[in-house]
Order: sequence, then structure tokens, then C-alpha cells
Amino acid sequence: MLPLLLKLLLMLLLLLRLKLLLQLQQLLILLLLLLLPLLLLLLLLLLLLFLLQLLLLQLLLLLLLLVVLQLLLHCYCYYYYS
Repeated sequence: MLPLLLKLLLMLLLLLRLKLLLQLQQLLILLLLLLLPLLLLLLLLLLLLFLLQLLLLQLLLLLLLLVVLQLLLHCYCYYYYS
């Protein structure tokens, strides 16, 4: 009688453990679903930061080009009028 009762208790413990694991898995899935929009927003912000850096690089290259052109114009005028 005792081994049967012990087996039943062990099975009950196992079922409770499985139920707890299932609830934890559901909680994890829910947490991931809640974090997904946040992760997408973070990815969007990173993409925006990358685009802004590209724009800044483009502006710096344009500024460098303008400085070089101004220097060339200055040299041309200097030699032309001298």
C-alpha cells in the first residue's frame, strides 16, 4: 500500500512540476512578445543614428570640397593677378 501511495505522490509532484514549467514557458513567451516592439523600436533608432552619421559624413565631405575649391580659386587668383 505504501509504495502505491508513494508512486502516486511522486506522480503528483511530477505533474505539479510540469505545470510550473509550462506556466514559466508561457510567461517567457509573453515577456518576449512584450519586448518585441521595444526591440523593433531600438532597431529603428539605431538605423536612424546610422543615417544621421551618413548625413554628417556627407556634409563634412561637402565642406572639405568647398574648402579645397576655395583654396584652388585663391591660388588661381593669386597667380593670375601677380
